[in-house]
Amino acid sequence: MSDSMPSRKASRFVSWGLHTYWRFSRGMTLGVRGMVLDGENRVFLIRHTYVPGWHLPGGGVETGETALDALARELREEACIAIDAPPILAGVFFNRRVSRRDHVLVYLIRHFTVVEEKQPDREIAEAGFFPLDRLPEGTTEATRRRLAEIVEGRPLSPVW
Repeated sequence: MSDSMPSRKASRFVSWGLHTYWRFSRGMTLGVRGMVLDGENRVFLIRHTYVPGWHLPGGGVETGETALDALARELREEACIAIDAPPILAGVFFNRRVSRRDHVLVYLIRHFTVVEEKQPDREIAEAGFFPLDRLPEGTTEATRRRLAEIVEGRPLSPVW
């Protein structure tokens, strides 16, 4: 048996325990995602170390934190991007794949500063800007739908 087996089991148990706690202690969970588009109309995407696919950067809104504060924090952490002007709320989506209580706010961000190039770390395996017509292989369907709805003007779905 490998040395990491007990720590993996403990990690899974802790994750299960936190999910169970959040499920019953919170009426609703709320997340934010940033659709960061540069002057060449390229979108910034990330690939996590712990889930497959390419995604818009973002994460959960913590207790006592505004959605915009969470968005700014997540973009700093996951993308090394600072927001220079108020973002536009582009849509609110029910994410029933996470839970029956989860909603995601997607913001469009066109005015920003890349503070530094995002380097891989424990959470982010890869990150970068991609042309909208040449998204990386493995870009999630939800990410593709949000881009089509927000950038191309297709009708918004209420479901993630």
